[in-house]
Amino acid sequence: MRMLNERNIEEHMPARFWKDRVYRTVFRIAMLFSLCILIFLLYQIFQQGITYISFDFLIRFASRNPEQAGIAAALSGTILFMSVVAPTSFLFGVGTALYLEYYAKQSLFTKIIEVNIQTLAGVPSVVFGLLGLTMFVYGLQLGESILAAALTMSLLVLPTVVVAAQEALRSVPKSLLEASYGVGATKWQTMYHVVIRAAMPGILTGCILALSRAIGEAAPLLVIGALAFANYVPLDVMDRFTVLPIQIFNWMNRPQEEFQHVAAAGIIVLLVLLFLINIFAIWLRNRK
Repeated sequence: MRMLNERNIEEHMPARFWKDRVYRTVFRIAMLFSLCILIFLLYQIFQQGITYISFDFLIRFASRNPEQAGIAAALSGTILFMSVVAPTSFLFGVGTALYLEYYAKQSLFTKIIEVNIQTLAGVPSVVFGLLGLTMFVYGLQLGESILAAALTMSLLVLPTVVVAAQEALRSVPKSLLEASYGVGATKWQTMYHVVIRAAMPGILTGCILALSRAIGEAAPLLVIGALAFANYVPLDVMDRFTVLPIQIFNWMNRPQEEFQHVAAAGIIVLLVLLFLINIFAIWLRNRK
């Protein structure tokens, strides 16, 4: 009997190795294909836009002349906009995940909430724009301001943060909670000092993905009423504004070829800003 089992194993091993080799080859081809497309896009963007990158480009406002166009209004609006989105989505997202995992009773209502949160992650962004227009711009009378746009974008990325935070919280060993309760800590002290700190790397990974989406979205902001042209720097969250994706979209629609290069320069600035945000989040994630 033992000899028959060994013979069957030997007969099936070549087939398994062949399948493994095929799968690895397919995965490598898919990875190389994706990298080639990414490298080609980055090459095209930097080739067209690197000559327009300068300090004057950062401090000038939009203009009908591509040689004098700049992104001061869009860059400042993006920074102020993201400074509201980041803490709002983090606090509400982590708070919701913490409540669902450790405070809410496991019931049909809780399961329905979790399913709805996961479903909202796939809803088109323009739907959130209509929701923000109804709820924040007209309902709360916030107007076409940075605050209304930031709250709308926070709703857009909130499902991503909640789902990632839930998975991170579930990965915390139960023994850590039992040890904390064993030394007399309250439930909130255990949540704050043990659970959240242990799950922080996974939580920040979800926040990186959420902020990466938020900084590149334009459709919800256009629905709310973000400006396509602005010649001032917003100083308050109640000011009207524009952001880099909308400014880039505006330049891409211009018939002059030079504006295509200016738009590429704006894309480079947007990528650098996204890269800096990700570096800061990764530093926080890896901080001991």
